[in-house]
Amino acid sequence: MSQYYFAPSILSADFNRLGEQIAQTKEGGAQYVHIDVMDGVFVPNLTFGMPVIKSIRSETDLVFDVHLMVQTPRKLIERIALAGADIITFHIEATDDPGACIAAIHEQGKKVGLALKPSTPIEAAVPYLQRIDMLLVMTVEPGYGGQKYIDASTQRIRQARRIVDESGLDVDIEVDGGITRDTIDIVTDAGANVIVAGSAVYRGDACENTRWFAEHLGILPEEG
Repeated sequence: MSQYYFAPSILSADFNRLGEQIAQTKEGGAQYVHIDVMDGVFVPNLTFGMPVIKSIRSETDLVFDVHLMVQTPRKLIERIALAGADIITFHIEATDDPGACIAAIHEQGKKVGLALKPSTPIEAAVPYLQRIDMLLVMTVEPGYGGQKYIDASTQRIRQARRIVDESGLDVDIEVDGGITRDTIDIVTDAGANVIVAGSAVYRGDACENTRWFAEHLGILPEEG
């Protein structure tokens, strides 16, 4: 199993205190900041774009894990990279040419993530596995925070992990949606190693909540 990474999703953060809350998650042990960019077309919701990413980039050295939930992601890749992304993930369902998006992300010197909606077969990612760094298995329908984990996702995570391991590739398996203290073991036991959580982090004390996940994943030693 690859190393675990914890990625609090700022979709659930208090935007009046965004920089402060990101700092709290770093103190708690998070290595990533998960940033959902939504366009109101690929998904119904609208979120933030390049100005927000650029503004928080200057405030933290955490890895920026940017998840594009946008139609025609190729158009945004260069600007997202320049704003400060470290990993750029796009949806296979959002483009007719996933290979071109992968190449564009590589051209910017960034890591590549490929995301699959819950209804998209895991096999759809197989032709691209040798060219990506991370496979994002959505565990809710993309577009909104605070949703309940889809139980059928567990088998999909297992399948993704098996395919990656049998290929001998070093590809992380990320999960996003409904990850809480109650579901964390379900997804890690299935093979996920990059864990996104939003509401479970930012509802309450962001530092303390992050620390619980980090310790649970073995990122931080348990206290006491």
